[in-house]
Amino acid sequence: MAIIGQKLIKQVRTTGLKATAAQRLDDAFTRFTAGLSWNDVRGILRGDPPPKPNPRVKPHTEGFWFHIRPSFYHEAVTTLYPTFRLGFLSAVFFMFEIITGIFLMIFYTPSPTSAYQNMLDILTNVPFGKFVRDLHRLGAEAMVIVVTLHMIRTFATGSYKKPRQFTWFTGVVLLVVTLFLSFSGYLLPWDQLAFWAVTIGTSMADAVPGVGPQLNLLLRGAPDIGAGGLLRFYLFHVVLFPLIGIIFVAVHYYKVVRYGISLPPEMEAVGEDTARKVPPEKRVPFLPDILTNELMYMGVAFAFMAVSVVTWYQGAPLEHHADPLVTPNHTVAPWYFYWLQGLLKVPHIIPILPGDLARAVDKVFFDVLGLTPKVFWGVIVGPLMIGILFIVPYIDPNPSRRYGDRKIMLTLGALFAALIVYLSLAGIPTGVPITGFGYVGGDPASEVGQEFIPDEGVGPIRKLPYKEYRVGTWTISAQPNTGSAGLDKLIRDIHASMEHRKVNPDPTGRKLSPEANGTLKVEQKQENLLHVVLTINFTDDTGRATQFVKETYLHALSGY
Repeated sequence: MAIIGQKLIKQVRTTGLKATAAQRLDDAFTRFTAGLSWNDVRGILRGDPPPKPNPRVKPHTEGFWFHIRPSFYHEAVTTLYPTFRLGFLSAVFFMFEIITGIFLMIFYTPSPTSAYQNMLDILTNVPFGKFVRDLHRLGAEAMVIVVTLHMIRTFATGSYKKPRQFTWFTGVVLLVVTLFLSFSGYLLPWDQLAFWAVTIGTSMADAVPGVGPQLNLLLRGAPDIGAGGLLRFYLFHVVLFPLIGIIFVAVHYYKVVRYGISLPPEMEAVGEDTARKVPPEKRVPFLPDILTNELMYMGVAFAFMAVSVVTWYQGAPLEHHADPLVTPNHTVAPWYFYWLQGLLKVPHIIPILPGDLARAVDKVFFDVLGLTPKVFWGVIVGPLMIGILFIVPYIDPNPSRRYGDRKIMLTLGALFAALIVYLSLAGIPTGVPITGFGYVGGDPASEVGQEFIPDEGVGPIRKLPYKEYRVGTWTISAQPNTGSAGLDKLIRDIHASMEHRKVNPDPTGRKLSPEANGTLKVEQKQENLLHVVLTINFTDDTGRATQFVKETYLHALSGY
Protein backbone atom coordinates (compact mmCIF):
# COMPACT_ATOMS: atom_id res chain seq x y z
CA MET A 1 0.00 0.00 0.00
CA ALA A 2 2.85 2.36 0.81
CA ILE A 3 4.46 1.68 -2.58
CA ILE A 4 1.15 2.29 -4.37
CA GLY A 5 0.67 5.53 -2.44
CA GLN A 6 4.20 6.70 -3.33
CA LYS A 7 3.60 5.98 -7.02
CA LEU A 8 0.32 7.90 -6.91
CA ILE A 9 1.95 10.91 -5.23
CA LYS A 10 4.81 10.83 -7.73
CA GLN A 11 2.35 10.71 -10.66
CA VAL A 12 0.35 13.63 -9.26
CA ARG A 13 3.54 15.71 -8.88
CA THR A 14 4.62 14.82 -12.43
CA THR A 15 1.37 15.17 -14.43
CA GLY A 16 -0.96 17.03 -12.10
CA LEU A 17 -4.04 15.96 -10.15
CA LYS A 18 -6.52 16.30 -13.02
CA ALA A 19 -4.42 14.32 -15.52
CA THR A 20 -3.68 11.65 -12.90
CA ALA A 21 -7.35 11.22 -12.04
CA ALA A 22 -8.24 11.00 -15.74
CA GLN A 23 -5.50 8.44 -16.34
CA ARG A 24 -6.54 6.29 -13.36
CA LEU A 25 -10.22 6.42 -14.36
CA ASP A 26 -9.32 5.43 -17.91
CA ASP A 27 -7.22 2.52 -16.60
CA ALA A 28 -10.14 1.32 -14.47
CA PHE A 29 -12.51 1.71 -17.42
CA THR A 30 -10.12 -0.29 -19.65
CA ARG A 31 -9.94 -3.10 -17.10
CA PHE A 32 -13.73 -3.14 -16.84
CA THR A 33 -14.15 -3.41 -20.62
CA ALA A 34 -11.37 -6.00 -20.94
CA GLY A 35 -9.18 -3.85 -23.16
CA LEU A 36 -11.18 -0.87 -24.46
CA SER A 37 -10.26 2.62 -23.33
CA TRP A 38 -12.79 5.43 -23.04
CA ASN A 39 -11.63 6.85 -26.37
CA ASP A 40 -12.07 3.43 -28.01
CA VAL A 41 -15.65 3.25 -26.75
CA ARG A 42 -16.32 6.81 -27.94
CA GLY A 43 -15.07 5.82 -31.37
CA ILE A 44 -17.36 2.79 -31.38
CA LEU A 45 -20.37 4.92 -30.42
CA ARG A 46 -19.52 7.47 -33.14
CA GLY A 47 -19.07 4.76 -35.75
CA ASP A 48 -15.41 5.57 -36.39
CA PRO A 49 -13.38 2.94 -38.26
CA PRO A 50 -11.14 0.93 -35.91
CA PRO A 51 -7.47 1.91 -35.63
CA LYS A 52 -4.64 -0.50 -36.36
CA PRO A 53 -3.93 -2.61 -34.43
CA ASN A 54 -7.61 -2.98 -33.69
CA PRO A 55 -8.26 -2.75 -29.91
CA ARG A 56 -11.88 -3.86 -30.39
CA VAL A 57 -10.89 -7.53 -30.55
CA LYS A 58 -9.39 -7.47 -27.05
CA PRO A 59 -12.71 -8.12 -25.25
CA HIS A 60 -13.03 -11.32 -27.30
CA THR A 61 -9.64 -12.63 -26.19
CA GLU A 62 -9.38 -11.19 -22.69
CA GLY A 63 -12.98 -10.66 -21.53
CA PHE A 64 -15.31 -13.11 -19.82
CA TRP A 65 -18.55 -12.29 -21.65
CA PHE A 66 -17.32 -11.70 -25.19
CA HIS A 67 -14.90 -14.61 -25.48
CA ILE A 68 -17.72 -16.88 -26.66
CA ARG A 69 -18.65 -14.48 -29.46
CA PRO A 70 -16.78 -14.10 -32.79
CA SER A 71 -14.85 -10.84 -33.23
CA PHE A 72 -16.27 -10.52 -36.75
CA TYR A 73 -19.00 -12.04 -38.90
CA HIS A 74 -19.48 -12.71 -42.57
CA GLU A 75 -21.73 -10.01 -43.98
CA ALA A 76 -23.99 -12.71 -45.46
CA VAL A 77 -25.17 -13.78 -41.98
CA THR A 78 -25.72 -10.28 -40.57
CA THR A 79 -29.01 -9.77 -42.41
CA LEU A 80 -32.30 -11.28 -41.27
CA TYR A 81 -31.83 -14.32 -43.52
CA PRO A 82 -30.60 -17.00 -42.94
CA THR A 83 -30.47 -16.91 -39.11
CA PHE A 84 -33.48 -14.66 -38.36
CA ARG A 85 -31.57 -14.00 -35.09
CA LEU A 86 -33.39 -16.95 -33.55
CA GLY A 87 -30.31 -18.35 -31.81
CA PHE A 88 -29.53 -15.01 -30.20
CA LEU A 89 -33.17 -14.53 -29.17
CA SER A 90 -33.18 -18.01 -27.61
CA ALA A 91 -30.28 -16.98 -25.36
CA VAL A 92 -31.97 -13.64 -24.61
CA PHE A 93 -35.17 -15.32 -23.46
CA PHE A 94 -33.17 -17.77 -21.37
CA MET A 95 -31.52 -14.89 -19.49
CA PHE A 96 -34.88 -13.09 -19.33
CA GLU A 97 -36.41 -16.12 -17.59
CA ILE A 98 -33.53 -16.30 -15.10
CA ILE A 99 -33.91 -12.62 -14.16
CA THR A 100 -37.70 -12.68 -13.77
CA GLY A 101 -37.49 -16.05 -12.01
CA ILE A 102 -35.10 -14.72 -9.39
CA PHE A 103 -37.58 -11.92 -8.63
CA LEU A 104 -40.39 -14.47 -8.12
CA MET A 105 -38.19 -16.74 -5.99
CA ILE A 106 -37.92 -13.99 -3.38
CA PHE A 107 -41.63 -14.26 -2.61
CA TYR A 108 -42.11 -18.02 -3.01
CA THR A 109 -41.77 -21.02 -0.69
CA PRO A 110 -41.89 -24.53 -2.23
CA SER A 111 -44.34 -25.99 0.26
CA PRO A 112 -47.94 -27.16 -0.29
CA THR A 113 -49.00 -25.13 2.74
CA SER A 114 -47.50 -21.89 1.41
CA ALA A 115 -47.13 -22.06 -2.38
CA TYR A 116 -50.70 -21.15 -3.37
CA GLN A 117 -50.90 -18.30 -0.86
CA ASN A 118 -47.52 -17.06 -2.12
CA MET A 119 -48.98 -16.92 -5.62
CA LEU A 120 -51.96 -14.92 -4.37
CA ASP A 121 -49.58 -12.54 -2.60
CA ILE A 122 -47.51 -12.11 -5.77
CA LEU A 123 -50.67 -11.32 -7.73
CA THR A 124 -52.12 -8.88 -5.20
CA ASN A 125 -49.61 -7.57 -2.63
CA VAL A 126 -46.16 -7.63 -4.25
CA PRO A 127 -45.36 -4.45 -6.21
CA PHE A 128 -45.24 -5.38 -9.92
CA GLY A 129 -45.73 -9.01 -8.86
CA LYS A 130 -48.45 -9.81 -11.39
CA PHE A 131 -46.54 -7.96 -14.10
CA VAL A 132 -43.35 -9.96 -13.52
CA ARG A 133 -45.21 -13.27 -13.20
CA ASP A 134 -46.98 -12.65 -16.49
CA LEU A 135 -43.64 -11.71 -18.07
CA HIS A 136 -42.12 -14.94 -16.74
CA ARG A 137 -44.96 -17.10 -18.08
CA LEU A 138 -45.11 -15.37 -21.47
CA GLY A 139 -41.30 -15.46 -21.69
CA ALA A 140 -41.32 -19.23 -21.07
CA GLU A 141 -43.79 -19.81 -23.88
CA ALA A 142 -41.92 -17.43 -26.18
CA MET A 143 -38.68 -19.26 -25.40
CA VAL A 144 -40.21 -22.61 -26.38
CA ILE A 145 -41.45 -21.11 -29.66
CA VAL A 146 -38.17 -19.37 -30.50
CA VAL A 147 -35.99 -22.38 -29.68
CA THR A 148 -38.25 -24.62 -31.78
CA LEU A 149 -38.13 -22.18 -34.70
CA HIS A 150 -34.34 -22.02 -34.35
CA MET A 151 -34.16 -25.81 -34.68
CA ILE A 152 -36.47 -25.73 -37.72
CA ARG A 153 -34.36 -23.01 -39.36
CA THR A 154 -31.16 -24.95 -38.71
CA PHE A 155 -32.68 -28.08 -40.24
CA ALA A 156 -34.15 -26.25 -43.23
CA THR A 157 -30.82 -24.60 -44.14
CA GLY A 158 -28.83 -27.80 -43.56
CA SER A 159 -26.68 -26.11 -40.92
CA TYR A 160 -26.47 -29.34 -38.96
CA LYS A 161 -24.14 -30.91 -41.50
CA LYS A 162 -20.40 -31.47 -41.12
CA PRO A 163 -18.58 -29.93 -39.26
CA ARG A 164 -21.52 -28.84 -37.06
CA GLN A 165 -22.95 -32.21 -36.04
CA PHE A 166 -22.13 -31.74 -32.36
CA THR A 167 -23.39 -28.16 -32.47
CA TRP A 168 -26.75 -29.58 -33.57
CA PHE A 169 -26.55 -32.20 -30.81
CA THR A 170 -26.09 -29.52 -28.14
CA GLY A 171 -28.98 -27.60 -29.70
CA VAL A 172 -31.30 -30.59 -29.29
CA VAL A 173 -30.17 -30.87 -25.66
CA LEU A 174 -31.10 -27.21 -25.19
CA LEU A 175 -34.51 -27.83 -26.81
CA VAL A 176 -35.19 -30.66 -24.35
CA VAL A 177 -33.95 -28.52 -21.44
CA THR A 178 -36.25 -25.69 -22.57
CA LEU A 179 -39.27 -27.99 -22.63
CA PHE A 180 -38.57 -29.46 -19.21
CA LEU A 181 -37.66 -26.08 -17.73
CA SER A 182 -41.12 -24.87 -18.64
CA PHE A 183 -42.82 -28.10 -17.55
CA SER A 184 -41.04 -28.20 -14.18
CA GLY A 185 -42.33 -24.71 -13.44
CA TYR A 186 -45.88 -25.89 -14.14
CA LEU A 187 -46.31 -27.41 -10.66
CA LEU A 188 -45.05 -24.46 -8.65
CA PRO A 189 -48.33 -22.44 -8.41
CA TRP A 190 -49.89 -25.49 -6.70
CA ASP A 191 -53.28 -24.98 -8.34
CA GLN A 192 -55.53 -27.55 -10.01
CA LEU A 193 -54.03 -27.08 -13.48
CA ALA A 194 -50.52 -27.55 -12.12
CA PHE A 195 -51.33 -30.48 -9.88
CA TRP A 196 -53.20 -32.59 -12.41
CA ALA A 197 -51.03 -31.76 -15.43
CA VAL A 198 -47.93 -32.86 -13.50
CA THR A 199 -49.76 -35.88 -12.07
CA ILE A 200 -50.57 -37.01 -15.61
CA GLY A 201 -47.02 -36.27 -16.76
CA THR A 202 -45.31 -38.17 -13.97
CA SER A 203 -47.73 -41.10 -14.32
CA MET A 204 -46.09 -41.75 -17.69
CA ALA A 205 -42.85 -42.47 -15.83
CA ASP A 206 -44.70 -45.16 -13.89
CA ALA A 207 -45.39 -46.95 -17.19
CA VAL A 208 -41.70 -47.31 -18.11
CA PRO A 209 -41.00 -51.06 -18.24
CA GLY A 210 -38.88 -52.35 -15.39
CA VAL A 211 -37.96 -49.12 -13.60
CA GLY A 212 -41.30 -47.28 -13.86
CA PRO A 213 -42.37 -47.40 -10.18
CA GLN A 214 -38.90 -46.39 -8.97
CA LEU A 215 -38.70 -43.54 -11.51
CA ASN A 216 -42.16 -42.34 -10.56
CA LEU A 217 -41.22 -42.40 -6.86
CA LEU A 218 -38.02 -40.50 -7.62
CA LEU A 219 -39.97 -37.73 -9.38
CA ARG A 220 -42.83 -37.47 -6.91
CA GLY A 221 -41.02 -38.25 -3.69
CA ALA A 222 -44.09 -40.26 -2.64
CA PRO A 223 -46.79 -42.39 -4.29
CA ASP A 224 -48.72 -39.15 -4.98
CA ILE A 225 -47.67 -35.57 -5.69
CA GLY A 226 -47.11 -33.75 -2.39
CA ALA A 227 -44.48 -31.82 -0.50
CA GLY A 228 -41.67 -34.02 -1.81
CA GLY A 229 -42.80 -33.69 -5.41
CA LEU A 230 -43.20 -29.92 -5.18
CA LEU A 231 -39.72 -29.52 -3.69
CA ARG A 232 -38.22 -31.75 -6.38
CA PHE A 233 -39.85 -29.83 -9.21
CA TYR A 234 -38.78 -26.56 -7.62
CA LEU A 235 -35.16 -27.73 -7.53
CA PHE A 236 -35.45 -29.01 -11.11
CA HIS A 237 -36.78 -25.63 -12.15
CA VAL A 238 -34.37 -23.31 -10.35
CA VAL A 239 -31.19 -25.41 -10.10
CA LEU A 240 -30.84 -28.51 -12.27
CA PHE A 241 -32.26 -27.46 -15.63
CA PRO A 242 -30.89 -23.88 -15.53
CA LEU A 243 -27.44 -25.28 -14.70
CA ILE A 244 -27.62 -27.75 -17.60
CA GLY A 245 -28.88 -24.95 -19.82
CA ILE A 246 -26.02 -22.59 -18.91
CA ILE A 247 -23.43 -25.30 -19.55
CA PHE A 248 -24.81 -26.27 -22.93
CA VAL A 249 -25.40 -22.66 -24.01
CA ALA A 250 -21.70 -22.06 -23.36
CA VAL A 251 -20.73 -25.19 -25.31
CA HIS A 252 -23.14 -24.29 -28.10
CA TYR A 253 -21.71 -20.78 -28.44
CA TYR A 254 -18.17 -22.13 -28.30
CA LYS A 255 -18.95 -24.40 -31.24
CA VAL A 256 -20.48 -21.48 -33.14
CA VAL A 257 -17.25 -19.51 -32.63
CA ARG A 258 -15.18 -22.57 -33.54
CA TYR A 259 -16.88 -23.23 -36.88
CA GLY A 260 -18.63 -19.93 -37.58
CA ILE A 261 -22.26 -19.31 -38.48
CA SER A 262 -23.07 -21.30 -41.61
CA LEU A 263 -23.57 -19.20 -44.72
CA PRO A 264 -26.75 -19.33 -46.80
CA PRO A 265 -26.80 -22.72 -48.59
CA GLU A 266 -26.66 -21.20 -52.06
CA MET A 267 -23.38 -19.37 -51.31
CA GLU A 268 -21.24 -22.45 -50.76
CA ALA A 269 -20.11 -25.21 -53.08
CA VAL A 270 -21.42 -28.69 -52.34
CA GLY A 271 -19.48 -30.30 -49.51
CA GLU A 272 -17.56 -27.13 -48.62
CA ASP A 273 -17.78 -25.04 -45.49
CA THR A 274 -16.27 -21.56 -45.84
CA ALA A 275 -17.94 -19.86 -42.87
CA ARG A 276 -14.60 -19.23 -41.12
CA LYS A 277 -12.75 -18.17 -44.26
CA VAL A 278 -14.12 -14.65 -44.36
CA PRO A 279 -12.34 -12.27 -46.79
CA PRO A 280 -11.39 -8.94 -45.19
CA GLU A 281 -13.81 -7.02 -47.38
CA LYS A 282 -16.70 -9.28 -46.25
CA ARG A 283 -16.05 -8.94 -42.52
CA VAL A 284 -18.49 -7.13 -40.26
CA PRO A 285 -16.96 -6.40 -36.81
CA PHE A 286 -18.85 -7.44 -33.71
CA LEU A 287 -18.10 -4.03 -32.18
CA PRO A 288 -20.08 -1.95 -32.91
CA ASP A 289 -22.13 -3.31 -35.81
CA ILE A 290 -23.31 -6.68 -34.51
CA LEU A 291 -23.60 -5.55 -30.89
CA THR A 292 -25.81 -2.56 -31.68
CA ASN A 293 -27.92 -4.74 -33.97
CA GLU A 294 -28.41 -7.30 -31.22
CA LEU A 295 -29.24 -4.61 -28.67
CA MET A 296 -31.95 -3.42 -31.04
CA TYR A 297 -33.41 -6.94 -31.33
CA MET A 298 -33.24 -7.32 -27.55
CA GLY A 299 -35.00 -4.01 -27.01
CA VAL A 300 -37.77 -4.92 -29.46
CA ALA A 301 -38.23 -8.32 -27.78
CA PHE A 302 -38.46 -6.81 -24.29
CA ALA A 303 -40.82 -4.07 -25.50
CA PHE A 304 -43.05 -6.68 -27.13
CA MET A 305 -43.16 -8.67 -23.88
CA ALA A 306 -43.96 -5.64 -21.73
CA VAL A 307 -46.66 -4.33 -24.08
CA SER A 308 -48.18 -7.79 -24.42
CA VAL A 309 -48.67 -8.41 -20.70
CA VAL A 310 -50.47 -5.08 -20.25
CA THR A 311 -52.67 -5.39 -23.38
CA TRP A 312 -53.72 -8.59 -25.16
CA TYR A 313 -52.04 -11.25 -22.99
CA GLN A 314 -54.61 -12.54 -20.49
CA GLY A 315 -52.02 -13.30 -17.85
CA ALA A 316 -50.62 -16.47 -16.34
CA PRO A 317 -53.62 -18.49 -15.11
CA LEU A 318 -54.13 -19.36 -11.47
CA GLU A 319 -56.90 -21.85 -10.83
CA HIS A 320 -58.36 -23.26 -7.64
CA HIS A 321 -56.07 -24.63 -4.96
CA ALA A 322 -54.72 -28.09 -5.80
CA ASP A 323 -57.20 -30.77 -4.72
CA PRO A 324 -56.18 -34.42 -5.19
CA LEU A 325 -59.81 -35.49 -4.63
CA VAL A 326 -61.28 -33.49 -7.54
CA THR A 327 -60.16 -34.08 -11.12
CA PRO A 328 -61.19 -31.22 -13.43
CA ASN A 329 -62.69 -32.08 -16.80
CA HIS A 330 -60.45 -31.78 -19.85
CA THR A 331 -57.17 -31.65 -17.95
CA VAL A 332 -54.36 -31.31 -20.49
CA ALA A 333 -50.60 -31.15 -20.53
CA PRO A 334 -48.83 -27.88 -21.46
CA TRP A 335 -49.44 -27.01 -25.12
CA TYR A 336 -45.90 -27.97 -26.15
CA PHE A 337 -46.60 -31.52 -24.91
CA TYR A 338 -49.98 -31.87 -26.62
CA TRP A 339 -48.32 -34.14 -29.19
CA LEU A 340 -47.25 -36.53 -26.45
CA GLN A 341 -50.76 -36.55 -24.98
CA GLY A 342 -52.03 -37.26 -28.49
CA LEU A 343 -49.73 -40.29 -28.70
CA LEU A 344 -51.26 -41.64 -25.49
CA LYS A 345 -54.66 -41.68 -27.21
CA VAL A 346 -53.56 -44.04 -30.00
CA PRO A 347 -55.90 -47.02 -29.35
CA HIS A 348 -53.77 -49.90 -30.65
CA ILE A 349 -50.14 -50.91 -31.12
CA ILE A 350 -50.79 -50.96 -34.90
CA PRO A 351 -53.82 -48.67 -35.30
CA ILE A 352 -54.11 -49.08 -39.09
CA LEU A 353 -55.17 -52.72 -38.75
CA PRO A 354 -58.87 -53.75 -38.65
CA GLY A 355 -60.37 -53.66 -35.17
CA ASP A 356 -60.35 -57.38 -34.32
CA LEU A 357 -56.87 -57.90 -35.75
CA ALA A 358 -55.54 -54.79 -33.97
CA ARG A 359 -56.89 -56.07 -30.65
CA ALA A 360 -55.30 -59.45 -31.29
CA VAL A 361 -51.93 -57.80 -31.94
CA ASP A 362 -52.34 -55.77 -28.75
CA LYS A 363 -52.93 -58.99 -26.80
CA VAL A 364 -49.79 -60.59 -28.25
CA PHE A 365 -47.66 -57.58 -27.33
CA PHE A 366 -49.09 -57.54 -23.82
CA ASP A 367 -48.67 -61.29 -23.26
CA VAL A 368 -45.12 -61.42 -24.66
CA LEU A 369 -43.62 -58.03 -23.77
CA GLY A 370 -46.09 -56.61 -21.26
CA LEU A 371 -46.69 -53.58 -23.51
CA THR A 372 -50.01 -51.76 -23.76
CA PRO A 373 -50.74 -49.21 -26.52
CA LYS A 374 -50.25 -46.33 -24.06
CA VAL A 375 -46.87 -47.64 -22.95
CA PHE A 376 -45.76 -48.36 -26.50
CA TRP A 377 -46.76 -45.01 -27.99
CA GLY A 378 -46.30 -42.72 -25.01
CA VAL A 379 -43.26 -44.19 -23.27
CA ILE A 380 -41.36 -45.77 -26.16
CA VAL A 381 -42.34 -43.99 -29.40
CA GLY A 382 -42.59 -40.53 -27.78
CA PRO A 383 -39.00 -40.39 -26.47
CA LEU A 384 -37.85 -42.14 -29.65
CA MET A 385 -39.20 -39.21 -31.69
CA ILE A 386 -37.00 -36.88 -29.64
CA GLY A 387 -34.09 -39.30 -29.98
CA ILE A 388 -34.33 -39.16 -33.76
CA LEU A 389 -33.52 -35.46 -33.63
CA PHE A 390 -30.17 -36.16 -31.98
CA ILE A 391 -28.96 -38.42 -34.79
CA VAL A 392 -30.22 -36.41 -37.79
CA PRO A 393 -26.71 -35.18 -38.78
CA TYR A 394 -25.31 -38.70 -38.56
CA ILE A 395 -27.95 -40.41 -40.72
CA ASP A 396 -28.04 -37.79 -43.49
CA PRO A 397 -25.32 -38.78 -46.00
CA ASN A 398 -26.05 -35.94 -48.43
CA PRO A 399 -23.14 -33.42 -48.33
CA SER A 400 -25.14 -30.67 -50.01
CA ARG A 401 -26.94 -27.95 -48.06
CA ARG A 402 -28.78 -26.59 -51.09
CA TYR A 403 -32.55 -26.84 -50.95
CA GLY A 404 -32.90 -28.41 -54.40
CA ASP A 405 -30.50 -31.23 -53.47
CA ARG A 406 -32.25 -32.10 -50.20
CA LYS A 407 -35.78 -32.96 -51.33
CA ILE A 408 -35.87 -36.21 -49.36
CA MET A 409 -34.75 -34.77 -46.01
CA LEU A 410 -36.89 -31.65 -46.37
CA THR A 411 -39.91 -33.82 -47.20
CA LEU A 412 -39.23 -36.04 -44.19
CA GLY A 413 -38.86 -32.93 -42.03
CA ALA A 414 -42.18 -31.56 -43.30
CA LEU A 415 -43.90 -34.90 -42.63
CA PHE A 416 -42.42 -34.99 -39.11
CA ALA A 417 -43.70 -31.44 -38.45
CA ALA A 418 -47.15 -32.34 -39.83
CA LEU A 419 -47.24 -35.42 -37.57
CA ILE A 420 -46.41 -33.27 -34.53
CA VAL A 421 -49.20 -30.82 -35.45
CA TYR A 422 -51.70 -33.66 -35.97
CA LEU A 423 -50.79 -35.33 -32.68
CA SER A 424 -50.95 -31.95 -30.91
CA LEU A 425 -54.51 -31.46 -32.16
CA ALA A 426 -55.29 -34.98 -30.94
CA GLY A 427 -53.89 -34.04 -27.53
CA ILE A 428 -56.57 -31.42 -26.83
CA PRO A 429 -60.01 -32.57 -25.54
CA THR A 430 -61.87 -31.70 -28.76
CA GLY A 431 -59.53 -33.87 -30.85
CA VAL A 432 -58.55 -33.43 -34.48
CA PRO A 433 -61.11 -31.56 -36.61
CA ILE A 434 -62.88 -33.71 -39.23
CA THR A 435 -61.30 -37.02 -38.13
CA GLY A 436 -62.25 -36.63 -34.46
CA PHE A 437 -59.17 -38.55 -33.33
CA GLY A 438 -58.33 -37.79 -29.70
CA TYR A 439 -61.79 -36.59 -28.64
CA VAL A 440 -62.35 -37.20 -24.93
CA GLY A 441 -65.54 -35.28 -24.23
CA GLY A 442 -68.39 -36.51 -22.09
CA ASP A 443 -72.08 -36.67 -23.00
CA PRO A 444 -73.42 -33.65 -24.94
CA ALA A 445 -75.22 -32.13 -21.93
CA SER A 446 -72.09 -32.17 -19.76
CA GLU A 447 -70.13 -30.64 -22.64
CA VAL A 448 -72.60 -27.74 -22.71
CA GLY A 449 -71.99 -27.31 -18.98
CA GLN A 450 -68.23 -27.44 -19.46
CA GLU A 451 -68.46 -24.90 -22.27
CA PHE A 452 -70.33 -22.30 -20.21
CA ILE A 453 -69.21 -23.17 -16.65
CA PRO A 454 -65.81 -24.84 -17.01
CA ASP A 455 -64.41 -26.61 -13.97
CA GLU A 456 -61.36 -24.35 -14.15
CA GLY A 457 -61.06 -21.00 -15.84
CA VAL A 458 -63.76 -18.38 -16.36
CA GLY A 459 -66.23 -19.31 -19.09
CA PRO A 460 -69.15 -17.23 -20.43
CA ILE A 461 -71.38 -17.44 -17.31
CA ARG A 462 -68.64 -16.19 -14.96
CA LYS A 463 -67.47 -13.65 -17.52
CA LEU A 464 -70.87 -11.94 -17.75
CA PRO A 465 -70.76 -8.83 -15.51
CA TYR A 466 -72.58 -9.12 -12.20
CA LYS A 467 -74.86 -6.17 -12.99
CA GLU A 468 -76.16 -7.95 -16.13
CA TYR A 469 -77.80 -10.74 -14.14
CA ARG A 470 -81.46 -10.73 -13.17
CA VAL A 471 -82.82 -12.90 -10.34
CA GLY A 472 -85.24 -15.56 -11.58
CA THR A 473 -85.51 -18.85 -13.43
CA TRP A 474 -85.11 -18.35 -17.16
CA THR A 475 -85.96 -20.89 -19.86
CA ILE A 476 -83.19 -21.59 -22.35
CA SER A 477 -84.66 -20.37 -25.63
CA ALA A 478 -83.84 -18.45 -28.79
CA GLN A 479 -85.81 -15.39 -27.65
CA PRO A 480 -85.39 -14.84 -23.92
CA ASN A 481 -86.80 -11.74 -22.28
CA THR A 482 -84.96 -11.20 -19.01
CA GLY A 483 -84.70 -7.42 -19.18
CA SER A 484 -80.91 -7.60 -19.54
CA ALA A 485 -79.23 -7.55 -22.94
CA GLY A 486 -76.17 -9.36 -21.61
CA LEU A 487 -78.18 -12.14 -19.94
CA ASP A 488 -80.37 -12.50 -23.04
CA LYS A 489 -77.30 -13.01 -25.21
CA LEU A 490 -75.87 -15.56 -22.78
CA ILE A 491 -79.12 -17.59 -22.86
CA ARG A 492 -79.24 -17.42 -26.66
CA ASP A 493 -75.65 -18.72 -26.80
CA ILE A 494 -76.55 -21.65 -24.52
CA HIS A 495 -79.60 -22.38 -26.69
CA ALA A 496 -77.50 -22.26 -29.87
CA SER A 497 -74.97 -24.69 -28.38
CA MET A 498 -77.74 -27.11 -27.37
CA GLU A 499 -79.39 -26.93 -30.83
CA HIS A 500 -76.03 -27.54 -32.49
CA ARG A 501 -75.46 -30.66 -30.40
CA LYS A 502 -78.96 -31.93 -31.23
CA VAL A 503 -78.13 -31.93 -34.94
CA ASN A 504 -74.38 -32.54 -35.07
CA PRO A 505 -73.00 -35.65 -33.36
CA ASP A 506 -69.70 -35.50 -31.51
CA PRO A 507 -66.77 -37.65 -32.75
CA THR A 508 -68.15 -40.61 -30.77
CA GLY A 509 -71.53 -40.33 -32.52
CA ARG A 510 -73.54 -38.97 -29.58
CA LYS A 511 -76.17 -36.24 -29.96
CA LEU A 512 -78.24 -34.28 -27.49
CA SER A 513 -81.79 -35.71 -27.56
CA PRO A 514 -84.21 -33.67 -29.74
CA GLU A 515 -86.58 -32.77 -26.89
CA ALA A 516 -83.78 -31.57 -24.58
CA ASN A 517 -84.51 -28.31 -22.76
CA GLY A 518 -83.00 -26.32 -19.97
CA THR A 519 -83.17 -23.44 -17.53
CA LEU A 520 -80.78 -20.90 -16.06
CA LYS A 521 -81.64 -20.10 -12.45
CA VAL A 522 -80.24 -16.97 -10.76
CA GLU A 523 -80.63 -16.69 -6.96
CA GLN A 524 -79.56 -13.92 -4.60
CA LYS A 525 -77.83 -15.93 -1.87
CA GLN A 526 -76.33 -13.01 0.03
CA GLU A 527 -75.74 -9.35 -0.57
CA ASN A 528 -73.51 -9.07 -3.64
CA LEU A 529 -73.48 -12.88 -4.08
CA LEU A 530 -75.40 -14.75 -6.78
CA HIS A 531 -75.96 -18.47 -7.19
CA VAL A 532 -76.27 -19.46 -10.87
CA VAL A 533 -77.56 -22.95 -11.77
CA LEU A 534 -77.64 -24.39 -15.31
CA THR A 535 -80.06 -27.31 -15.71
CA ILE A 536 -80.48 -29.43 -18.84
CA ASN A 537 -83.20 -32.11 -19.15
CA PHE A 538 -82.58 -34.75 -21.81
CA THR A 539 -82.94 -38.43 -22.67
CA ASP A 540 -79.76 -40.50 -22.43
CA ASP A 541 -78.60 -43.26 -24.76
CA THR A 542 -80.68 -45.87 -22.90
CA GLY A 543 -83.90 -43.87 -23.27
CA ARG A 544 -84.00 -42.78 -19.62
CA ALA A 545 -84.99 -39.23 -18.67
CA THR A 546 -81.89 -37.54 -17.21
CA GLN A 547 -81.13 -34.17 -15.70
CA PHE A 548 -77.75 -32.46 -15.82
CA VAL A 549 -77.06 -29.72 -13.26
CA LYS A 550 -74.02 -27.45 -12.94
CA GLU A 551 -73.70 -24.44 -10.68
CA THR A 552 -71.39 -21.61 -9.73
CA TYR A 553 -71.30 -18.53 -7.50
CA LEU A 554 -70.67 -14.97 -8.61
CA HIS A 555 -69.64 -12.07 -6.39
CA ALA A 556 -70.08 -8.45 -7.36
CA LEU A 557 -66.36 -7.86 -6.84
CA SER A 558 -65.14 -11.10 -8.46
CA GLY A 559 -63.64 -9.16 -11.37
CA TYR A 560 -64.04 -11.87 -14.01
